[in-house]
Amino acid sequence: MRLYLASTSPARLALLRAAGIEPVLINPDVDEARVVAETETVRGSALEPRVLVELLARAKAEAAASARLAEPLNGLLLGGDSVFVLDDVIYGKPHTADAARERWERQRGRTGTLYSGHWLIELADGVPGRAIGAVAVAEVTFADDLDDAELDAYIATGEPLFVAGAFTIDSLGAPFITSIVGDPSTVVGLSLPTLRRLVRALGHEWPTLWNRPGAL
Repeated sequence: MRLYLASTSPARLALLRAAGIEPVLINPDVDEARVVAETETVRGSALEPRVLVELLARAKAEAAASARLAEPLNGLLLGGDSVFVLDDVIYGKPHTADAARERWERQRGRTGTLYSGHWLIELADGVPGRAIGAVAVAEVTFADDLDDAELDAYIATGEPLFVAGAFTIDSLGAPFITSIVGDPSTVVGLSLPTLRRLVRALGHEWPTLWNRPGAL
């Protein structure tokens, strides 16, 4: 069973590879701000974190499913999105060093919540069929002894600028996190246990996705 990944995230790709899956990557090319703004206009209110990440995961999956590709898609297509929440404020990617520093000054020594949305579509000869979504949640606690020199050095690497919440657990940011409550892969941006449940809900077995050496 082929898995297509509607994402350009290196972390999601590495996570799937470590789990024995080499996905086919498709750039979903979604204007996330526009999707959110249009939905909030219809609803007349801001989106809750769970609704937001599932909405964007679905938008990415559906955009990838309708993309014009050389060959029709056959298999399962996954879209994903993540946000970090602290003090009821939703944080995506900071993009700038100043924004990343401001977030870390708020979150060090504290606990926040990472929401990861998933949307899985079944396709046959390029035609979308059944689809299902889910949201995984994990609590993340940051070190309270992170000093300014360490923070400056971390921000200077550029890593926190392009990840939800301005941190990682699978790379340079890992030593600054003291505990995680929930599935750790959720914090990477794709919950493997959640994806397995979605695959099984569509009538497929998880091992059929294994296609990397060592997994077979």
